[in-house]
Order: sequence, then C-alpha cells, then structure tokens
Amino acid sequence: MPKVLSVEDDELMIHEIVTSLSESGYEVDVARCGRDGIAKIMAFPYDLVTLDRTLPDLDGLTILTTMRDVGIDTPVLLVSSMSNVDERVRGLRAGGDDYLTKPFAREEMAARAEVLLRRKTPQRTAETSLQVSELKFDLLKHRASHHGEVLDLQPTELKLLEYMMRHSGQVLTRTMIFEGVWGCRFDPGTNLIDVHVGRLRKKLGAAGEDPQIRTVRGSGYILG
Repeated sequence: MPKVLSVEDDELMIHEIVTSLSESGYEVDVARCGRDGIAKIMAFPYDLVTLDRTLPDLDGLTILTTMRDVGIDTPVLLVSSMSNVDERVRGLRAGGDDYLTKPFAREEMAARAEVLLRRKTPQRTAETSLQVSELKFDLLKHRASHHGEVLDLQPTELKLLEYMMRHSGQVLTRTMIFEGVWGCRFDPGTNLIDVHVGRLRKKLGAAGEDPQIRTVRGSGYILG
C-alpha cells in the first residue's frame, strides 16, 4: 500500500486530502506544520508528499527546496489557494511535480496522486501476464481468460480490464479510469465509463463469479 504524507495545517483540507487518498487505497500520514513535515520526510521514505504552500511556520517552497537539496526525489504535489500562473511556475521550478489549486474535487486529488505514483514506479520489463484470482491477462497475446475461458472483449474493454487488473484491490475513481484508459481528462457529463464497466462486468460474470467488479458508492469501482 503506497504511503503518503500530507503537510497541511487547515483541518478541513486535511479531512479532504485524507478522505480522498484513503478511499483510493493509500495510507496517509499528516504533518500540521512545516518543521514536523521536514522531520517526517527525513525519517521515512514516503511514496508521495502533498505539500501546502502556506504553512504557519515555513513556506512550502522552503520544504520543497530542502528536500531536493538533500537528494530526496519523492514526488511532491503542491496544494495551494494561490492559483495565478507565476505561483504555479515557481512551485514547479522549485522541484514540485504537480500543482493542485484549492478548493479541489476529491476525484482530482486521487487522480493526480495516482499519476505521480505511476511515474515513480519502475515498469517491470519482463512482465508478460497479469492474474487476479481466476482472471488472467496475457500481455503478449493481448487476450484475457476467466476460469480458463477466453473472453470475447472489444479493444477498449481489454484496455479497461488491463488497467483494472494492474490496480486490483484499489478503488479507481472515474477520473483515474478515464485518464488511464482513454488518456484524456474526465468529462463528468459522460456515462462512457459506466457503460464500458457494465459490459465488462457482464462478460466476467458469465464466465464465473470471482473476481468481481464492485461499485464503491460515491467513489468509483474496484476489481477483486
């Protein structure tokens, strides 16, 4: 389970960040001031840091430059109410990996965290297959089977299944699925994801009950 540190002093924002990331399968620690944040970052190799720009004791950029100066390359998602272009550029040039403006949607926070963690995680070049319970995906032949039966899937359904298998056991928001499978920003007005997930769920169910694609109300979907 990826471990995230949120350096944030606003209790409402802490609740939003922790809720968003916890629902997506991350373990979240919190530092409510800059000095505590630096101490935690130095003591533990977190997978991701969300960093507020305006803390009561230190500017977030001071923490960021300190991290980079000592060679800590943990991905950093800057979170700030300062939305003008100059401030975003300052944050990115100081070593930030992404910039999220307050207030934000929980799904967007989760999606940005997922993208940063995916960039950080090295790809296993020798990987040729995926397996979740009785569901198998042959990455070389690009086909899937469930309980030994080859599934008749359309290209987009195969991409969707592969993405969900790579993230099995993790709650996947619609934003995460849309960016991971279709490669573009999520349009909240479309039911494209629900339609494809419904078709895929039906085809998996016809070949056996395990694993299932479950709906997590208010969040997204989970395979496993």
